[in-house]
Amino acid sequence: MGWIAARRAAGAAGGGATGAAAPGLVTGAARPRMALLGAMALGSVLAAGGAGMASWRAAITALDARLDDRLSITAHGLGSEVERLRHLPRVLGEDPRLRAALDRPADMASVADANDYLRRMRDLTGADEVYLVAPSGVTLASSNWDQPGSFVGMNYGFRPYFLQAIEHGVAYYYAIGVTTGRPGVFLSARIGPAGAPAGVAVVKMELGRMETAWARAGELTAVADADGVVFLSSVAGWRFRPLAPLDAAGLDRIGREQRYAGLPLAAAEPLPVRDRVMSRPGQGQVRLGLGTVPGTDWRLMVALPMADARMQALLVAAVTGAAGFLLSAFALAWMQRRQILRLRLEEADRLEPLVEERTRELAQEVEERRRAEAELLHTQESLIHAAKLAVLGRMSAAIVHEVGQSLSALDNNLAAAELHGARGAADRLAPALGRSRAMLRRLQGVVARLRSFGSRQVPVALGPVALGPVVATAAELVDPRARELGARLDLPQDALPMVLGDAPRLEQVLTNLILNALEASARADRPRRVAVAICPGPDAVEIRITDSGPGIPPAMQAEVMEPFVTTRAGEGLGLGLYIVQSLLEQMQGALRFDSGPAGTTAIVRLPVALARGVAA
Repeated sequence: MGWIAARRAAGAAGGGATGAAAPGLVTGAARPRMALLGAMALGSVLAAGGAGMASWRAAITALDARLDDRLSITAHGLGSEVERLRHLPRVLGEDPRLRAALDRPADMASVADANDYLRRMRDLTGADEVYLVAPSGVTLASSNWDQPGSFVGMNYGFRPYFLQAIEHGVAYYYAIGVTTGRPGVFLSARIGPAGAPAGVAVVKMELGRMETAWARAGELTAVADADGVVFLSSVAGWRFRPLAPLDAAGLDRIGREQRYAGLPLAAAEPLPVRDRVMSRPGQGQVRLGLGTVPGTDWRLMVALPMADARMQALLVAAVTGAAGFLLSAFALAWMQRRQILRLRLEEADRLEPLVEERTRELAQEVEERRRAEAELLHTQESLIHAAKLAVLGRMSAAIVHEVGQSLSALDNNLAAAELHGARGAADRLAPALGRSRAMLRRLQGVVARLRSFGSRQVPVALGPVALGPVVATAAELVDPRARELGARLDLPQDALPMVLGDAPRLEQVLTNLILNALEASARADRPRRVAVAICPGPDAVEIRITDSGPGIPPAMQAEVMEPFVTTRAGEGLGLGLYIVQSLLEQMQGALRFDSGPAGTTAIVRLPVALARGVAA
């Protein structure tokens, strides 16, 4: 009330005009401030968009560079495979046994010699089939002459590899075999001069091995003929589909050649390619690299997913926009502070004649304003500090969880060492201290690994890992907790296989999962038991950890591996399974759960070391 009276008195003393000027001043100053704030917000949005587009272009450029590398390697490999036998038809045409069979086709002995020679050449060179065609187009001798589906007697005079070899001397052609029904490359060479050809030597190569190798390596690769029809691909859904719609003339020519006999090319839907981008239903878009295979008219196509590039661009845009908005908020706070200080100075000048009679009220008002300013500054500092912590929140939470778990195990071991020392059990004291030092070293490793945990592109040096020592170490770490809970831990007794992975990461995974299983078993009204079983397979090994707990509630099963989700109300950070899943992804492994009222089984799947070509 004293403050209001002072303002009224000042207004009366100053003629009223000064008192009415303050609200207009504030309103007039607020307009440019709000305009500046809007301009800064718009600038933040534009900067975020520009940064996102720049990141997208850089990511696409890097993706294209990777595609060029893969194109070069794949083209060289495929070209080398074809080139390996390219000159074999010419070599065969110089053999006197084949020329004798062409000169005397009715002589059974000459034909038999040619058949035997062709079979031996097929076995020596690794070709799939080798055969000799007379000028009439009828097969005279073949490496499969005595097998079902023999080429002998078949007329291949309509095949382009025969017609082109007669006309140009050599030819190559990819097609589905009209006799065997199996696709392959046909390499051919004319025997004799162009004016009087004696016949054509033909070598067939099947390239199915290349498809299998691409598929196993996870490559998205395809090869199309000169008409744009994909005939070789690691993706089954791409095979025998055109890159663009085929015209009637092309379809008629392919049909006359019986290039893809029995396949409805006219009804085949072209691959959805546009501007080097192809959509894969349910799997997102891929970026295409296009090239050729040396020595052929084939088109080579390799693809890489674009999801990482898109995610990187979105992340850069989000970070840039957030930084811009934070800067705008800071600028607004700074402008507000300057406005407050300016108003205080003006108000002080206006109230100076009344200082003597309003000393007590003014002192109280100044104190209130000082407290308000202190609170404002404190709030601003808290907001800035909270923004910094938000960046570190995810990694800090993960470190707290992992380090807390390791320190708990270390505390148990040190307590055991203290007990052994008090009893004078020196033979048990040294192992307990040794385990404690090992846990400290493991804790240092955990901290070092979690420092880079937030980034999934950190390379992991994968290698063969013996499961036996890893399982034993994990069991040793959780043994004090198992005794505390009165739970029984059953471990596999047989020799364990080698897996492809990283021993420290795998030890973290098993320790987390076994601890979860022990604590879940303690929440059920039945004997507490956790069993670890190893199920080896031809390509992968499954580690099954089964508890006797109450199971995961059905409503939580879909999100149990999300961060900050836990089945233990009021306990833990809910990061354990999220970290386990991330570690397994780094080791090319996977995690799933099979849960019911009788308990839960955590199933860890890891590749077998030998299945990936790693010597164990």
